[in-house]
Amino acid sequence: MSFSNLTRRGLIKTSAVAGAGLALPTYLRADGHSGFTNAPTGDTVTLGFNVPQTGPYAEEGLDELRAQELAVQHLNGEGDGGMMNTFSSKALKGNGILGKKVAFVTGDTQTKSDAARASAKSMIEKDGAVMINGGSSSGVAVAVQGLCQEAGVIFMAGLTHSNDTTGKDRKANGFRHFFNGYMSAAALAPVLKNAYGSDRKAYHLTADYTWGWTQQESIAAATEAMGWETVNNVLTPLASTDFSSYIAPVLNSGADVLVLNHYGGNMVNSLTNAVQFDLLNKEVNGKKFEIVVPLYSELMAAGAGKNVEGVIGSMNWNWQLQDEGSKAFVKSFGEKYGRPPSNSAHTCYVQTLLYADAVEREGTFNPCGVVEALEDFEFDGLGNGPVLYRGDDHQCFKDVLVMKGKENPTNEYDTLEIVEVTPRAQVEYPHDHPMFAGGDLGKCNPGA
Repeated sequence: MSFSNLTRRGLIKTSAVAGAGLALPTYLRADGHSGFTNAPTGDTVTLGFNVPQTGPYAEEGLDELRAQELAVQHLNGEGDGGMMNTFSSKALKGNGILGKKVAFVTGDTQTKSDAARASAKSMIEKDGAVMINGGSSSGVAVAVQGLCQEAGVIFMAGLTHSNDTTGKDRKANGFRHFFNGYMSAAALAPVLKNAYGSDRKAYHLTADYTWGWTQQESIAAATEAMGWETVNNVLTPLASTDFSSYIAPVLNSGADVLVLNHYGGNMVNSLTNAVQFDLLNKEVNGKKFEIVVPLYSELMAAGAGKNVEGVIGSMNWNWQLQDEGSKAFVKSFGEKYGRPPSNSAHTCYVQTLLYADAVEREGTFNPCGVVEALEDFEFDGLGNGPVLYRGDDHQCFKDVLVMKGKENPTNEYDTLEIVEVTPRAQVEYPHDHPMFAGGDLGKCNPGA
């Protein structure tokens, strides 16, 4: 992309270069290394890891934090290097980022948007964080992404699955490696049709916030397109812990499939309640009753135990993948923590490396340089096959996994099996798809 195109899009600022008659990008000028928010001045650079340490997604947040700490160790040349050894880009050398040792601070999002913004704001203003990474809620991700845009720092989203994160709420300073509700639906629909047929009646229970809404919309559209009928969609508060009152009406609805658009502790509790109502042993409309969990995680499956047996869902990544990058990450994580990593851990680890790599490739921490380095960046070696970070909306496109709960797990981490690796081409969509309409990246903001 030419400098003139970058300027027109607002991704860079220009300034006349004395005697040259040219305009260079801000981040390539001598003063471009200081004219942005929290430009590192010493021998360290600080990253902010903002994860749920309390609340319904706290277990996911703890695993994200484990992965973020591991990424920092690898960036600083400690440990075996993990995915830095398999990453197709070879810019990272294990000597920090641009020779500066990586430090980090943490915050607790509490799985609440206001708390997440407050902790991110503190890390930026008090701790000098030049990048924020993390989150296990799309409501949190959207809120923090907006804050980072205003503050002039990069936001590398963690676990956020709502279409809105890179749809109507997309921002130039924000990037998402995790997949979204549309991709889950595109991967799941063919598998569900083969497993359960095209004549089904689905009852949805949906977490009442941006992720639940767009997830439900995506799954309903994809399943209705293959012949299913959506009988009902009931919204449930994120703070719910007992879903019995929501499960009871399903039995008299005429539905023969229950779709749980829940995540984390919510999914564990709602699935447990559904099993307690003996739904999986019911026969409705002459068919065996089924439950679908569109968005899975290993931690959720472990929490739900035997209740996940035979239940189909989707995942962004899984530790059982056998590509070299995934094996390297699983080895490093397992040796440090004594357990395999979750898909939320994977995405936070990868996002940290991708940010550091972008800085190295551009030679600056200026967020507009990072934006330029990441837009339309294609890479491999970090799991899920060849990946594209699309410039139009800052969404990653890669292979998606369809999972099923194992019937005979061998241990608490062996609860899910990979049913299908859905190729990237099957889950791609145009950036102006109706489910993602209304968003505008705007201009990169370098801040100060």
